Amino acid sequence: MKLGEGVEAAIHCAAMLAGVEGEATLSGAAMAEAFGLSPSYLLKHLNMLTAARVLESVPGPAGGYRLARPAERITLLDIVLAVEGKEPAFRCGEIRQRGPAKLDASAYVKPCGINVAMLKAERAYRAALAEAKLSDIVSDFMSGADPRSVAASCAFVERHQRLQKSSSTKQA
Repeated sequence: MKLGEGVEAAIHCAAMLAGVEGEATLSGAAMAEAFGLSPSYLLKHLNMLTAARVLESVPGPAGGYRLARPAERITLLDIVLAVEGKEPAFRCGEIRQRGPAKLDASAYVKPCGINVAMLKAERAYRAALAEAKLSDIVSDFMSGADPRSVAASCAFVERHQRLQKSSSTKQA
């Protein structure tokens, strides 16, 4: 199974957004710069994550993206399904029922063993992704990555995050 590059970009962006302060955001352009990606390419994936409610898009001059919920409530499965869709990676076309050795439909009442095995693998794969929380990935990076990489990532987020002005003003 091969996932698109967009999945990698989406996971990295979500992990980066886990490091913004409070209601702050990061622009899509900043994240594209951080990972050496085309802004238009990344925007497509950020929009998918927003539609799936993994991210929240904030409009305006200080707008950008932030996590829609805490990182401990976002799984890798949430991100993969947002980018790749909910369909299984393997789709049985029942090719066993074609060609010159094709039999009457009554010979194919038992499910295709290949399809059964592939769907079992898909369930295991999805279960593993559902257990992998974004917060754990970020925590593992912060504690186990080369300190230079951690420092560079944190400095990038600090430099590029857009702090939001408070919208609650009290009137007397």
